Amino acid sequence: MKLLALIVPALLSLSLTHAADAPATAKEPTKQQSKMVQCNKDAEGKKGDERKKFMSECLKAKPANPQQEKMKACNKEAEGKKGDERKKFMSECLKK
Repeated sequence: MKLLALIVPALLSLSLTHAADAPATAKEPTKQQSKMVQCNKDAEGKKGDERKKFMSECLKAKPANPQQEKMKACNKEAEGKKGDERKKFMSECLKK
């Protein structure tokens, strides 16, 4: 009985310590959760059927290919550069 009286508080203490650590180790939101947050922000001001339709389309939309997005950004920055200068700039930009 004395042993039980010692074990129970120790276990309780361990579980409370672990529970206190839980918020610090919270997982990052999934891609779908992040997408839902962004779609909700974009849907501000829309109501009823308009909001439902927007949310449905927004959540179904495939994310842009990161490499394509990088290429677009680098191309925009490279405006005005030509020849070897542009080639070197694009190479360095795409490696980032």
